[in-house]
Amino acid sequence: MALAAAVRAGRLRATDVVAAALARIRRVDRALGAFAEVWDEAAGAGAAEVDARLAAGAHLPLAGVPIGVKGRHGLRAAGPLVAAGCVPVGATAVPGPGTPWQTWGLGAHGRTVNPWRADRTPGGSSAGAAAAVAAGLVPLATGADGAGSVRIPAAWCGVLGLKATNGRFPSADRTGLAAPGVLARHPADAAAYWRAMTGERAAPDGERGGVGCAASGVPPVAVFSASLGFAVPDPEQLALARAAAVRLADSGAVRLLAGPEHAVRLRDPAAAWLALRAGGGGTAGGEAGAGTDGGADGAREVNDRRLAAFFARADLLLTPTTPHAPHGHDGPGDRYSTALTWAFNLSGHPALSLPAGFDTDGCPAGLQAVAAPGREALLLTLAYAATGTP
Repeated sequence: MALAAAVRAGRLRATDVVAAALARIRRVDRALGAFAEVWDEAAGAGAAEVDARLAAGAHLPLAGVPIGVKGRHGLRAAGPLVAAGCVPVGATAVPGPGTPWQTWGLGAHGRTVNPWRADRTPGGSSAGAAAAVAAGLVPLATGADGAGSVRIPAAWCGVLGLKATNGRFPSADRTGLAAPGVLARHPADAAAYWRAMTGERAAPDGERGGVGCAASGVPPVAVFSASLGFAVPDPEQLALARAAAVRLADSGAVRLLAGPEHAVRLRDPAAAWLALRAGGGGTAGGEAGAGTDGGADGAREVNDRRLAAFFARADLLLTPTTPHAPHGHDGPGDRYSTALTWAFNLSGHPALSLPAGFDTDGCPAGLQAVAAPGREALLLTLAYAATGTP
């Protein structure tokens, strides 16, 4: 990460980097509403500690990098990042008391707006995290994704959003649906987050770049699914995501398979997700019980089997991240923005939203990439290829 490298080399001081981030937040956030709290005093002290640790010879791979943490309790999950030299500057906005839907954010100065169009939502529930990163207030922000809460705001704000494999990191969510994640503008920053959290390289030698995303030099096999077998994305969202997938194939980053024999047909996970979130058992809304194709639990089991079979023959599943563009602040209407994301909270697969361009209203759209459990490095490698980062 270039910023941390400059601090480690002594070209910048952590105190100056963090002071500049706090100044940006003061200038911009009254209109943006990305932060629920800003920790000026604690951030200044944390930056001074980073400078002191570096002077004492400590190795800090993320020295002086200012980060936003999701919600007022986000520091609990940020320990490895702080140990690596990150400096939390504040708690990003999430849906608060009185907010009627999870695609909202409530910051210290009011509702969180989309940096690209203030009349639209940034998505949620990692609303402030995505807005802060997209607006350049911080290079990294933590998130948590229980139904698409990292990927959806990433798509609607035009940034990268990674959901880890469920269970890879500790989570307070007793249902097992939520997994920690990160929002970033640049693949190298997301990869640096991953190294700090896991100690693993996110893009091993031979896996970076546009041509050949595997160590063998053979591109990973990918399949694009417009609907996963049940969703109905808007034509423009679908076209943008499909074009992004084709660009990846044209660059040599993936080998894209097409044809009816490669179609992905999952069951709609809505009832299963809602039943699990509500603490429900084998039935939901009068549907059949566990183990049957008609029931909520049965849909989950069917999808698990079908996804296991899919990833036995392919490396990546590509879809639009959301079925529709970011909605206005008057609400989402009767459509689930989670239609294409929450299946992978039930199944636990890691997933990444990549920027896929802009619609005719000037709003960003996303391409979702899903990999087999534990293959986050492949997703981050794909991000390098998608952005043309060498």
